[in-house]
Amino acid sequence: MLVAFSVAPSGTGRADGSVHDAVAAAVRVVRDSGLPHRTTSMFTEVEGEWDEVFDVVKRATEAVAPYGSRVSLVLKADIRPGYSGELDGKIERLEAAVERQDVEGSLD
Repeated sequence: MLVAFSVAPSGTGRADGSVHDAVAAAVRVVRDSGLPHRTTSMFTEVEGEWDEVFDVVKRATEAVAPYGSRVSLVLKADIRPGYSGELDGKIERLEAAVERQDVEGSLD
């Protein structure tokens, strides 16, 4: 399964509203997990089996908790039994489709 999640504290007391230290704590948990992952400006994606992925999400959420009075978690999951390598595979198929459309569009 693939899980995209975003976790951040609120009630941090920081005047600038920044949460980068808290997010760094969560990303450290993900990186230390050994699971395939990717972090972008808005979400972190993790790939693995149900229990291992949700364990990482839980521990990442717990890592953020000390940085504020509450924690917000946004999560989206793609559950596709029997598939692995989809963290990169989905992107590769998308890029191939875009390239095909670019070539087909240039033939008009």
